[in-house]
Amino acid sequence: MTKVVGTETPARPARRLCGPARGALLALGVVCTAIGIAGIILPGLPGTVFLLIAVWAFSRSSERFHVWLYEHPRFGRTVREWHAHRVIPIKAKIAAVSMMTVTGVGLVLISDGDWLLPAISGGIMAIVALWIVTRPNGTHGTA
Repeated sequence: MTKVVGTETPARPARRLCGPARGALLALGVVCTAIGIAGIILPGLPGTVFLLIAVWAFSRSSERFHVWLYEHPRFGRTVREWHAHRVIPIKAKIAAVSMMTVTGVGLVLISDGDWLLPAISGGIMAIVALWIVTRPNGTHGTA
């Protein structure tokens, strides 16, 4: 096991992919990292969710980027708390659910009477929002 900032990475690293799948996950990780960093700076953009997706993608495509994000002084704490305790900070929950709500309202406004896209998207976002808000807020398992 590799020691990382006072905590341990998983004993069995995720299976690394090869070829086009690895490239696609690496690209996904880079894009999600960029959006996650933007989310730290821009109000209303849920950065934490994208950083968690990025660390997952990197875990299967690039050990170097995975460790970089896991150990990062600014972003690593959130990633490590998710890994160790499956917690999402309350600020991240509020940002994610708020952005999903704004997106859903925007879809309804631009749908021009077509209900299919807003209904499907709204249903998916509602399920994701429910999952997000039911995760614990802190390292002590409080919801």
